[in-house]
Order: sequence, then structure tokens, then C-alpha cells
Amino acid sequence: MRQGNPAALPRQRLDLWLWQARFFKTRALAAAVVSSGHLRLNGAKVGKPGHGVTPGDVLGFVQADRLRLVRVLGLAQRRGPSIEAQTLYLDLDAPSSPLE
Repeated sequence: MRQGNPAALPRQRLDLWLWQARFFKTRALAAAVVSSGHLRLNGAKVGKPGHGVTPGDVLGFVQADRLRLVRVLGLAQRRGPSIEAQTLYLDLDAPSSPLE
């Protein structure tokens, strides 16, 4: 029997969050990146698109030949405009050149 913790942080599927935060054009593409094992959540490899993400988590992944490192600040209810999506994360990367 599962016991609920009322103080537990809300979770959202990783592929859904990546899509709603507008890192990937489709949810299927976000799921493919996660499934391929090319995403790290708090330093650990994640291979399941349904893995839960919570505010405070740090994600590392490659997007368009660029290594991205972002901290999750919030969860979304929908895939809104890019201005709204940018409030969901903090970009921890310094501006850099593409991967060589």
C-alpha cells in the first residue's frame, strides 16, 4: 500500500515538461532524447520519459549541438507562449559556441 506525503513536491513527466518548456518541438522528440539516455537529471542518467521532475531539479541534455544545463523552477499546466515557458527554468549555461 502506498502512503502519500502531503508535503511532497508535485511531479510532472520529464518528456511533458521538456515539451512544455519549449526545449523540443514535439513531445515525441523530447521522449526520444530521454529514452536514448542522453539526459541527466541531478547528475544521473535517465532513460524513461515518464520519470518525474520537480522544481529544483537540474537537467543536462544536448539540444541542437549545444549542451544545455537548466534548473527546473516550476511545472506547467499547458504549453504556452515562449515567454511563459521561460519562467519554468533557469538557464545555468554561460553563452557558448556550438559543440565541436
